Amino acid sequence: QVQLVESGGGLVQAGGSLRLSCAASGLVFSDYAMGWFRQAPGKDREFVAGISYSGEMTDFGNFVKGRFTISRDNAKNTVYLQLNSLKPEDTAVYYCAASLGYGFPSELTASYDYWGQGTQVTVSS
Repeated sequence: QVQLVESGGGLVQAGGSLRLSCAASGLVFSDYAMGWFRQAPGKDREFVAGISYSGEMTDFGNFVKGRFTISRDNAKNTVYLQLNSLKPEDTAVYYCAASLGYGFPSELTASYDYWGQGTQVTVSS
């Protein structure tokens, strides 16, 4: 049974930082590209960042503008999302996802085979 478990969310002031983690089990983690998405109330789920199976290639949503970084540790079956310079508009539930079909990160939700339950990030002004 595949499980993706996010952690690290919370309440932070504008300008602050958080580090999200996503621990994977039940799959060969190093075979999967990984992505982070977010969804705010009343909005569609949007792509935040993605990383290839090897970690050599990354991609980010246009709104990130250098504020976030994504990394992975295949030995620990974990992908990370470092959130810096957070803004109130970054408030959302953040989800990690795994994609086997694409070795490289995709911005499309349909490309991903497995999803976590999400972790709430709230940025106060």
